[in-house]
Amino acid sequence: MKKQLLLIDGYNVIGNWPELNKLKLDNRLADARDELINIISEYKKYRDLDMKIIFDAMYVPGLSKKDKKHNLDIVWTNKDETADSYIEAYARQKQSRFVQVVVVTSDQAEQWTVFSAGALRISARELLRDVERSKREIKTQVRSYTNQLTGRRTPWSNDQLLRLEKLRDNLTND
Repeated sequence: MKKQLLLIDGYNVIGNWPELNKLKLDNRLADARDELINIISEYKKYRDLDMKIIFDAMYVPGLSKKDKKHNLDIVWTNKDETADSYIEAYARQKQSRFVQVVVVTSDQAEQWTVFSAGALRISARELLRDVERSKREIKTQVRSYTNQLTGRRTPWSNDQLLRLEKLRDNLTND
């Protein structure tokens, strides 16, 4: 089975997810970025996929850099490099018969370019739906686990419990 690598166009996702876009429009782009990183890091833990978020340098002052936050690879492109061009080059480099690259973007031109490199694509909205589905699955699993714990039976039989209760009562009466 092919290993899957998810490349996420960070600002494209921020612009297409309603809650993150609202933060961006309120001039809180850094908060939107941090929230996206937190959401994707939780999603990564649940889905157990290799993921990388790529941000354009035009919104981040300074040199390009790579960072690892919450076990998630984060890339800020060079000053004159777009996230699209980075993703295209990286997808071509990583796509192989052992690795299936999946690019998350709602940019149509980018989608066609990554198709030509052999990569697959999902839209930002599709990723949001899968993230929400994952959260629901986690809640269901937690609920099921909690129900198993509360419904857990004691290893003692009723007769044994009655005898233990009598012994306790005798100890407190002395």
